Amino acid sequence: MKIIVFSTHNFEKEYLLKQANGHNVTFIKEQLNQETAPLAKGHDVVCVFTNDKVNKEVLDQLSDFGIKLVTLRCAGFNNVDLDYAKSKSIPVTRVPEYSPQAIAEHTMAMILTLNRKTHKAYNRVRENNFNLDGLVGFDLYKKTIGVIGTGKIGNAFCKIALGFGCRVLAFDLTKDSELEKLGVEYVGFDEILKESKIISLHIPLNKSSYHLINDANIAKMQDGVVLINTSRGGLVDTKALIKNLKEKKILAAGLDVYEEEENLFFDDHSQDVLQDDDLARLMTFPNVLITSHQAFLTHEALSNIAQTTFESINSIESQSFKYLV
Repeated sequence: MKIIVFSTHNFEKEYLLKQANGHNVTFIKEQLNQETAPLAKGHDVVCVFTNDKVNKEVLDQLSDFGIKLVTLRCAGFNNVDLDYAKSKSIPVTRVPEYSPQAIAEHTMAMILTLNRKTHKAYNRVRENNFNLDGLVGFDLYKKTIGVIGTGKIGNAFCKIALGFGCRVLAFDLTKDSELEKLGVEYVGFDEILKESKIISLHIPLNKSSYHLINDANIAKMQDGVVLINTSRGGLVDTKALIKNLKEKKILAAGLDVYEEEENLFFDDHSQDVLQDDDLARLMTFPNVLITSHQAFLTHEALSNIAQTTFESINSIESQSFKYLV
């Protein structure tokens, strides 16, 4: 089987090659879009990542090339026109679960870093500054954490928060009985906003969730709230976030994702002038922690992503698409 892997990153290559098992794999750094789609000609399978575009224009080309499968090596699929892919008889698979713990743990790491200001303390000590002024945080114990979305990642994060002795409120269209037994309280969306000291997002991005965290919903939150997003950048209205950080409505924000990350994250731009004014503004806030979509980045997750991706590819002949979206 001839496979072309778009948006290849050095950190994932070895894991994918371990699972290739005789497949002919071509790795390219370019993102899949209307202009780069012709690179897929002559291949059987197209493998894409978070920011690749699989829209109508791209799918028309892939169909003409006889592509048998589009497989995403990620969980989210908001970058794929699924209905149009189905109309073109191109199956689409994804990796629905690779390591919920990896993302949940990164979420808590962001909370701890922002709260106890360890990133600031690290820089101070390296400059022989051992002053503690400005480094005061708060106990997580007995604080209320609101978790929006209790799928596999949200589930894992709820359990971590419970382990810290937090009161955990959750909002999801489907309640998780296991979490309820552990003490998680399911409440309405507005109650999550009103009651939570910390709010963490763990839902997919779609039309109904786009800019879920906007100026109106931030206004419903308590003063001094901490907002964490390790899900999808488009869940948060960046301009509203900046406004409420400036007004100190939001005490701190941890972002592993950003709504305009497509041409920034995963690449080295250290020699470039940052053109995104909103991101540049966010990076000036001392109470904002930004990581470049790395919450998933563990050995276990990369291994599972590679294994599941090639299970999907190997299922083409039997038509047993185990991870069909």
